[in-house]
Amino acid sequence: MAQGRGSARGTGSGSTAAALALVLLCALLRGEFAESAVYTVGDRGGWSFNTAIWPNGKRFRAGDVLVFRYDARAHNVVPVSAAGYSSCSAPGGARAC
Repeated sequence: MAQGRGSARGTGSGSTAAALALVLLCALLRGEFAESAVYTVGDRGGWSFNTAIWPNGKRFRAGDVLVFRYDARAHNVVPVSAAGYSSCSAPGGARAC
């Protein structure tokens, strides 16, 4: 019996440490999410061709989320490289999102 109690204590300490580690991990993750921000590109007006000044005064950080609202009947979203962006062209076989 004494051996069984010793094992139970060992397991309890491990469980307590695991629970404490989980609580600390959750606190760290929550802090990271609390610092991230969600931006709607173009603010209330949404995405348009005149959003060049929209980022002025904003400080974007890793983890921030940019939301693009646009009329899907008139526009689409295609991932492109910097060169594709500059030339306003998508690579062959690119799929619109």
